[in-house]
Amino acid sequence: MEAEMVTRLNIPYKTIPAAGIHGVGLRALPSNILRLLRGVFASRKILSEYKPDALLFTGGYVAVPMAVAGVKIPSLLYTPDIEPGLAIKAIAHFSDCIAMTAEESRSFFKFNHHLVVSGYPTRPEFTEWKKEKARKHLDLHNNKPVLLVFGGSKGALSINKAVLQILPQLLDLAQVVHITGQPHFAEAQAVKTSLINSDEYHPFPYLHEDMGAAFAAADLAVCRAGASTLGELPLFGLPAILVPYPYAWRYQKVNADYLVKNGGAVMLKDEELNTALLPTVTDLFHSPDRLVELKQKMTSLATPNAAEVLASTLRNLTTANKGAAQ
Repeated sequence: MEAEMVTRLNIPYKTIPAAGIHGVGLRALPSNILRLLRGVFASRKILSEYKPDALLFTGGYVAVPMAVAGVKIPSLLYTPDIEPGLAIKAIAHFSDCIAMTAEESRSFFKFNHHLVVSGYPTRPEFTEWKKEKARKHLDLHNNKPVLLVFGGSKGALSINKAVLQILPQLLDLAQVVHITGQPHFAEAQAVKTSLINSDEYHPFPYLHEDMGAAFAAADLAVCRAGASTLGELPLFGLPAILVPYPYAWRYQKVNADYLVKNGGAVMLKDEELNTALLPTVTDLFHSPDRLVELKQKMTSLATPNAAEVLASTLRNLTTANKGAAQ
């Protein structure tokens, strides 16, 4: 997916060999280690051709070979999730500075490092969307609130199934913007044709440039708790029912705990979706004061200048390195 997104922005993109080593079987481990070693050599070649002044890492095992190959180049490691993954913890040992989405991440880095709380960077075009403009763009009206349902780039199967099962009841409460993911879009379209008020159900396989419109138009979201929710939901002050993905260690659970603890969201377990989703949505839409409170608390977590903080930190690393070399 990264290749597609970077290509859309007309930015040069290169891949390197890499593979995970945590949690893989003994049979796969030797070949994965070999791929990582090949990745180090491929990274060295890229670095010798490109000659970067600094490196920016955001985690994932694909970053490890580059971190090893570029150990002498100033580097900034950004930690998107509240709890860093194993790859980020490994890369941290090679990094000159570590930036974090929230203060809560500081406790995971015990060794001495330059630590910066930057917040989560969001796309600048998001700020162009206001509620009225967004609703008009997505063919929504103002007679009912808007529920946004999404589950990442490929959708979330359990969320999709739960929503489709209670869709008539949800449409009695709100208009529904449903980002299904491409694999589940056909099923959502088929369900739409059977609805009496089908014009209030708006399924999409995925939204690129219009994702900001979906956030701005919504009054409540139902979604996973990936790292991006730490930046995007606060930016729009969008209250959320968070359903952490249960098979990705505990990273999404920790993210959800952070947003819930700070008063901007409520959380459901994945296995509770079929029984608890409709009552939770109903309670929130029937409690406008509660929604306003959630919105205010979510907005208080926004860091709209996060990208600028990261860029400034990178520039400072580069300047300091050039000054030391002279």
